[in-house]
Amino acid sequence: MSVVIRLARAGTKKRPVYHVVVADSRFPRDGRFIERLGHFNPLLAKDNEARLKLDMDKTKAWLAKGAQPSDRVSRFLDADGVAKRTARNNPEKAVPRKERKANAEAAAAAATASAAAAKTAAAAAAAAAKK
Repeated sequence: MSVVIRLARAGTKKRPVYHVVVADSRFPRDGRFIERLGHFNPLLAKDNEARLKLDMDKTKAWLAKGAQPSDRVSRFLDADGVAKRTARNNPEKAVPRKERKANAEAAAAAATASAAAAKTAAAAAAAAAKK
């Protein structure tokens, strides 16, 4: 059973509030869960204490049992210093597709050229060693 710590949406239309829950990964987002760990209200100011409430003892216990936090929950835990979040980087995302394709083709051409140069250099070194 794959257990995750994730957000389950609650609240009304255009007024979201999220419950931080431990659930089986096969269950629906807003469906059945194992335990509720806290809540998150994104409409409150970032410096407001009531924006995020988490029971850290329960959270640490579930992490020790092997529960995997979702990306958003891992950000919360990293901010509290409970679990370190690995940085994610996708610099290609902002580049338009045509430019990405051209850059990939140029990189492939450069790789084949460098491989050919290395091959000729190795052949020259072998010839010099025979003399």
